[in-house]
Amino acid sequence: MMARRKPKKGKPGSKGYREAKKLRAKAHKKVARQREDTGRKWAKKVVLDHDAIAVEDFRSNFLAKSTMARKAADAAIGATKAALIEMGRKHGRDIRLVHPAHTTMDCARCDARAKHALPLGERTYTCTACGNVSPRDKNSARVMLVRAGLNPAGAEGVRPPGALLQEAA
Repeated sequence: MMARRKPKKGKPGSKGYREAKKLRAKAHKKVARQREDTGRKWAKKVVLDHDAIAVEDFRSNFLAKSTMARKAADAAIGATKAALIEMGRKHGRDIRLVHPAHTTMDCARCDARAKHALPLGERTYTCTACGNVSPRDKNSARVMLVRAGLNPAGAEGVRPPGALLQEAA
């Protein structure tokens, strides 16, 4: 609507143009609020389910230079990270920020670094030093947990031994 009503250079906008501008602002604000709400709900669920969380401390403006430009440009990722940190503080959880460099290139078991960056199409990580084979995302998550100083034993979604005994008591 704004494109059709756009005024000539140096001319004031018509009433229809100003109203279209208000409608656009209203739509953008609604989308921003929905994003914020979704981020807060997700952050609360994650924080209530976990005692300690490790998060990549990336800069969303860096991502805007890559193919993830649309998602990073609307700041949804950064807002969700901020909501997670805020919710963690509110509920007294341990939130640790991890530097994102080489998380997909390092081995979670032996800490060796691959010689080349893995392409996104390659979904399994194979360590050349120790022979560890694991899904790329799980390996990256375990690397982040190790860098944050957390125990990656519970990262597989399996309860550690003795957890059932502690809950029963």
